[in-house]
Amino acid sequence: MTISAHELNRATLGRQLLLDRQDLTVPEAMTRVVALQAQHAPSPYLALWNRVADFEPADLDAAFAARAVVKATLMRITLHAVAADDYRPFRSAVHPTLFGSGLGTRFTDTGLTRADARELAAELLVFAKEPRTSAEVQDWLTERVGAERRSGAWRGVLVYAPLHHVPTGGPWAYGARPSFVTAEAEPAREGREVDVPALRQLILRYLEGFGPASVADVAQFGLVPRGPVRQVLRELDGVVEELRGEDGTLLYDLPGALRPDADTPAPVRLMPMWDSTLLAYADRSRMIPPELRKAVIRINGDVLPTLLVDGYVAGVWRLLDDGIEVTAFRDLRPDQWEEVAAEAGALGALLTARDPRTYTRYHHWWPKLPTGETRTFPL
Repeated sequence: MTISAHELNRATLGRQLLLDRQDLTVPEAMTRVVALQAQHAPSPYLALWNRVADFEPADLDAAFAARAVVKATLMRITLHAVAADDYRPFRSAVHPTLFGSGLGTRFTDTGLTRADARELAAELLVFAKEPRTSAEVQDWLTERVGAERRSGAWRGVLVYAPLHHVPTGGPWAYGARPSFVTAEAEPAREGREVDVPALRQLILRYLEGFGPASVADVAQFGLVPRGPVRQVLRELDGVVEELRGEDGTLLYDLPGALRPDADTPAPVRLMPMWDSTLLAYADRSRMIPPELRKAVIRINGDVLPTLLVDGYVAGVWRLLDDGIEVTAFRDLRPDQWEEVAAEAGALGALLTARDPRTYTRYHHWWPKLPTGETRTFPL
């Protein structure tokens, strides 16, 4: 069976709750969308606002506080928000990548060994059974490795040890200075051996939220090697089905999964920075026209807040003192601008109530963007 590029786009939109906002609780929505990038605190809130009917930011606050939704370093060595039940298998599936990243040359150049890392991680998990601030963890680390080695050891141990971020207050639950708490009782696992059952669960969950997808797409999502992904998918014969993209790429999906028709209408959406749909595939053209990829994904990895029109990135937006400014890189019809205005009005109300400075530190990118029609919608 061949599936068109437009059908792939609609499959992602449908599974990611972007064809229409759904009446779901925050934990239910998190399970449906699988994972939301969370390295910048507002982004999971704006991601859910785009997906959940009558979304209230306080509901995500409460889910974080109750640890029904957790924030931790996971896929792509990046902070993600995930449903609590997904954390453990996801963490185990990407452990080899976290292990290799955390205990690389920056760590070993301090003179510390992997045995030292194992001992430090085990002690840290005991120390962080109660929430600990970043300063407290650094002081703790200094006592054990010395001030001169602390900087090199800091990131390595934090990536290697399974820790959740703790809500610290502020407009988006998490402030600029993180706090940590132990996520699991057992010591951090050594080595880079693949946990096949965990990888299988990650792959199946990924296909639920982002399929159909190729081996390269799955590997991109988790930043895991393609070989183990390919082997697990082969072993899932009969559990997953195979399709072909328009270019002949082999794709995998779950039988009976949602695949809307190519002509299914897709509403305008104002997406957060680093929305997972833009980063979950090796083939970014599923939602980003190739000519706009460098515009919205900057050279340093910043992924700008984007305008979706008919399911594809068509521009960017930002919050200014007087309103939501939207720049479209292609011509929009009057009815599409009307949709943009409605979305901008609702988003502006949410942002000004929570944090009128949201994403303002990234405004330096705007002079470097392509030209387009720009409109500002008053707050």
